[in-house]
Amino acid sequence: MVFKRFVEIGRVAYISFGPHAGKLVAIVDVIDQNRALVDGPCTGVKRQAMPFKCMQLTDYVIKVPHSARQKFVRRAWEKAQVNEKWAQSSWAKKIEARQKRAKMSDFDRYKVMKAKRMRNKIIKHEVKKLQKEAAKK
Repeated sequence: MVFKRFVEIGRVAYISFGPHAGKLVAIVDVIDQNRALVDGPCTGVKRQAMPFKCMQLTDYVIKVPHSARQKFVRRAWEKAQVNEKWAQSSWAKKIEARQKRAKMSDFDRYKVMKAKRMRNKIIKHEVKKLQKEAAKK
């Protein structure tokens, strides 16, 4: 397996756990092999050192110089349209679906169960119909 996402200046990362979990940040500088200086100007994360263990690298890279100021990071972030690209990604959609599922009430889960049951019933009926037609030929 060849790696395609490397730790680099400008790499956008998703914070998986910690106080800023679920937010995007840009790597501004690498401190050592365990930590990076990150900044999330458009997501509300202040510039801080963060361990690589709590970050997951995304495919997005913004063009910023080494140790760029927050205003330059914000400008590059908006120019690259990172928030819009992230919202369209399947990764973000899965996270949103997982959160929506977690917030469901008991009645909502019941309605989903009934809808799935009805859908499967319709599919089963259509398959039986196709099998009968295939048996006649």
